[in-house]
Amino acid sequence: MDLLVKDYTKTINGRVILDNINLKLCSGKVYGFYGRNGSGKTMLFCAISTLILPTKGDILIDKTSIINTDYDLRNFGILIETPNFYSYLSGFDNLDMLYRINHKKDTNYIDDILKKMELYDVRNKKYKEYSLGMKQKLRIAQAIMEDQKIIIFDEPTNGLDEISIKKLHSIILELKKQDKIILLASHNKDDLDYLCDQVFYIANGRVSDKKE
Repeated sequence: MDLLVKDYTKTINGRVILDNINLKLCSGKVYGFYGRNGSGKTMLFCAISTLILPTKGDILIDKTSIINTDYDLRNFGILIETPNFYSYLSGFDNLDMLYRINHKKDTNYIDDILKKMELYDVRNKKYKEYSLGMKQKLRIAQAIMEDQKIIIFDEPTNGLDEISIKKLHSIILELKKQDKIILLASHNKDDLDYLCDQVFYIANGRVSDKKE
């Protein structure tokens, strides 16, 4: 599968947020995005996942526009902004509710995801009682639990301790072996260099393969 960002520009209130971006991303690869706060990383991820629409340009998957067609956006697993989990439900019940939107109830599958994210022992604890790291793990779980083809991680290590970061690294490399397209933004350049097949730099809404 190929994902093409073609001549993509986004302007808000006369300000250019994303400036004529062109990218070709392929299955089985991890792509890193590095830049300062406000450089455009999150906006680019929102653009690729069609959470925002272009002023001009297009997003294509296997040569088909996903802007102008009824593309199944469930193919995207997204960790960009804080998901709207229900604070009064347990971690298990939050994932189970999301999973049953598209699938039959499968308790074993949700338990497997929670085990993968090392949340199984707190699966019945209410989300509002989770620590910052536990909340982040649940966010990661919702982004990968539907066998999505395109995974977008915006600063996924926020709130994670060193052991959990290493676990996340192994999960990302496992997803790569499953022929996913994985996009990863991080302030930790060492993480990107370790995980990514290619690292892009973002500054002032422009993307390049060399740091400006």
